[in-house]
Amino acid sequence: MRLSFIRMVVVLFFVLISCTFAIGSDYSYKIGPGDVIEISVWRDESLNRKVAVPPDGIIAFPLIGDINIKGMTVTDIRNTVTERLDAYIKDAIVTVMLLEINSMRAYVIGKVNKPGSYPILIDTSVVQMLSMAGGLNPFASEKNIHILRTVNNTTQKIPFNYKEVLKGSNLEQNIILQQGDVIVVP
Repeated sequence: MRLSFIRMVVVLFFVLISCTFAIGSDYSYKIGPGDVIEISVWRDESLNRKVAVPPDGIIAFPLIGDINIKGMTVTDIRNTVTERLDAYIKDAIVTVMLLEINSMRAYVIGKVNKPGSYPILIDTSVVQMLSMAGGLNPFASEKNIHILRTVNNTTQKIPFNYKEVLKGSNLEQNIILQQGDVIVVP
């Protein structure tokens, strides 16, 4: 009995590990303006920096100068800093930590109870964001909501019919929001 319990725990452990790697491989967070990272170099305290990413995404780091980190992952930043430091410090051990996520935001404007800017997680849908904004007010046009999304400097207008989604039809319009999306509730 005890042996089967141990086997079950071991199997469960490996299943959880496998799921973690599967989830991690699907999505890597890209650093954006407002995020705060910490870069440290082992055994060299003078190179440790806590940095808020500016709007242009360019940070300065001792010895190696400016680095454009906008859109990079933590791994990308670590690799870039390590490579560029190699001319000054051989085999440098660089650690990059994401301390604060501030760039993942979407906006809700119009006839909602609490319009404004809201943080989004990896999988935040339109309905979830409208809920964060306190729901629609009584004067909202439920059938004419739209999402403004900028892709390659072009703004797309994506229609959203709140009434249909509440009834459980046409659910594919309840899209996952992306950084910078604007939900407009007329």
